[in-house]
Amino acid sequence: MEIIKGRRAVRNFLDKEIAGKDLEVILEAGIWAPSGSNIQPWEFILVDDPVLVKKIKLVSPGLYGLPRALIVLCVNRKRCEKGGKLGENMAVMDVSMAAQNMMLMAYSLGIGSCPIVSFNKLALKQLLDIPEHVEPLLIISLGYPTEWPQPPSRRPLEEVVHVNGYGEPFKR
Repeated sequence: MEIIKGRRAVRNFLDKEIAGKDLEVILEAGIWAPSGSNIQPWEFILVDDPVLVKKIKLVSPGLYGLPRALIVLCVNRKRCEKGGKLGENMAVMDVSMAAQNMMLMAYSLGIGSCPIVSFNKLALKQLLDIPEHVEPLLIISLGYPTEWPQPPSRRPLEEVVHVNGYGEPFKR
């Protein structure tokens, strides 16, 4: 719970390189996410070239600060076909769970992260030579934070959880 509650969206980064072994373990955490029917529809693109990070920043209004690395999480549409009608929806959930695994692992290593959905997909595909059947869904920025933001408040369980049907609140 400490890692889950401690992870924050970090948008200001120190100018400090991330070790390759740390990037590898973050990526490894992604491939161990749950996947519907074990299709594993994800493709991850690690961007650690500072020049390329700056180019991506130009087409990503949701990307704040200057992270040391980015992970572009994509869905491979050809792999989604294995899931039939549910393939596309499962793929979005699978990529989301992979992203959460990566961000939690980054936090456990003292590395800040932020999920980004505000970016120009077409420009990103061109910059990274992403093939037609692969769609970028999310970017995770990575870097050592200048500071860890304070957590925002959360709705209480009694307001969010319904027991045995909608409307019966959870009681502690």
